[in-house]
Amino acid sequence: MPYLARRITETSGKSFGMFGRAAALAAQGRPLLRMEVGMPHADTPAHIKQATIDALNAGKVHYSNLPGELHFREAARDKLKRKNGLDVPVDRIIVTNGLTHASYAAIMALIDDGDEAILLEPYYPQHIGKIELAGGKVVTAGLDADNDFAIDPARIEAKITPRTKMIVLINPCNPTGRVYSRAELQGLADLAIKHDLLVISDEVYEDILFDSAEHISIAALPGMEERTISMFAFTKSYAMDGWRIGYMVAPGWAIGGLLKITANDVTHVNTFIQDGATAALTGDPAVLAGLVAEDKTKRDIVVSRLNQMAGVRCAWPQGTIYAFPDIRQTGLTSQAVAEKLLEDTGVVVEAGSFYGPTGEGHLRVCFGSLSEGDITEAMDRMQRFFGSL
Repeated sequence: MPYLARRITETSGKSFGMFGRAAALAAQGRPLLRMEVGMPHADTPAHIKQATIDALNAGKVHYSNLPGELHFREAARDKLKRKNGLDVPVDRIIVTNGLTHASYAAIMALIDDGDEAILLEPYYPQHIGKIELAGGKVVTAGLDADNDFAIDPARIEAKITPRTKMIVLINPCNPTGRVYSRAELQGLADLAIKHDLLVISDEVYEDILFDSAEHISIAALPGMEERTISMFAFTKSYAMDGWRIGYMVAPGWAIGGLLKITANDVTHVNTFIQDGATAALTGDPAVLAGLVAEDKTKRDIVVSRLNQMAGVRCAWPQGTIYAFPDIRQTGLTSQAVAEKLLEDTGVVVEAGSFYGPTGEGHLRVCFGSLSEGDITEAMDRMQRFFGSL
């Protein structure tokens, strides 16, 4: 009798939260205002599309280099030096099928059976399945909502055991919208060095910053380059979620192992879309600035309106495309509120508990996924909803 491998049957599957419920209702024809999914509303900029079309027309449709096209890795190298403070050769850069693929490859290459990986909570749920598929054990370190979900080295160090192999960092942070300060990152770096740990750093939101927030790559801190795998993508900042392209930079000692994973699961990323990604990195920076300005306008609408709602208070996110409002004053669980909001108003948000127990009492509201007009309508519905509880 055929059967599935234990690594599939005995590990948690990826949970889709409210996304799954909303998708089912949308398939039935129910009109929804979907703010639960981190999908950019904007279209991919025209110059990126044109570079890809030109590559197709030029016949770039065949096998490529396993780590990625050289011209793209050179553009990534220049950007890493300019923006991230990472001066690395191209042979330490691997092009990936989005950041999800980069994190999968890193975890599969670095985690052995029984190794522990620490997630800062609220966490990104997709990392759980990857760690378990690799044979590892997920350990969570809950951050304090009343301390703005700041990185607290004491809380993290309390979770470190002899089996701990790595800490997973998301900066800027999904779902909280925090952009971690240099002091916070230094505290995490000190722990990694003290306990000889690796850091997997998800930096997909690095470009989406507000109010003079500064993004710092933890690998640029002293002593961290040789123990950090930094991962980047075009998904959110350039509205390229369907393109599935990103890249990672890793220490030289890890490159061979990472390529063993990527060469076996995708061979290499689509050849022609790497021209589009190169155009994103080398194009007019005003294009990216315009996209981020749109996100800021939407953020301002959403957060100001949330703070006018009964029983809701919301910190101003420093980055990302998410607000993380606190609804504890309602006395209801975040899942109950998300479900009732969907049922009563057709507005879809994600329950904070989806991101771990520390997220309870919050909702994740994506302001990047709708037009300004639809955002205003969603906020009107939400305000009536909270006013009626």
